[in-house]
Amino acid sequence: MNSRLRILFNGIIAENPTFVLLLGMCPTLGTTGSATTGMSMGLATMAVLICSNVVISLIKNLVPAKVRIPAYIVVIATFVSVLQLVMQAYLPALNAMLGIFIPLIVVNCILLGRAEAFASRNGVIDSCLDGIGIGLGFTLSLTLLGAVREFLGSGTIFGCQIYPESYGSLIFVLAPGAFIALGLLIALFTKLRTKEA
Repeated sequence: MNSRLRILFNGIIAENPTFVLLLGMCPTLGTTGSATTGMSMGLATMAVLICSNVVISLIKNLVPAKVRIPAYIVVIATFVSVLQLVMQAYLPALNAMLGIFIPLIVVNCILLGRAEAFASRNGVIDSCLDGIGIGLGFTLSLTLLGAVREFLGSGTIFGCQIYPESYGSLIFVLAPGAFIALGLLIALFTKLRTKEA
């Protein structure tokens, strides 16, 4: 497989941030009450990840080693601020749904981890592809977790009623359901990955 395709697909399966690396658990558990909020959080994080990876790759030789991490955080925080302002202006309902989790993207360990492990050591195109791959993996994970919780808890997926809400299990709508659903999905993902190997 082409090395650039490998970089792109690496974040979806081999280095999936949620199911393999277990990174970003705060937004994973906090925003996956539905498939819509899970997907929205994943896409917001992916946008910041792609932009910050590209900029960090561009400035990697200009930043002294002593201030490397603070410089990366400033870059990430800048893109998060832009994202939040855009969401407040054009998607106020979604911004209200995600709430505090949008500004918390700044401290999401996925972004700083990819900046340090990949963007600071690779070129712009590869860093952009890494951001897309890791971002897609994170988005797919959050969407899947949100869909499972929404389906089991209220009988809907993306707001479409599949079965009567009264048949749903309330625990999946609440915080403990996030842990249960995440644990089951991690076990399933691990089983599928080991089967392929």
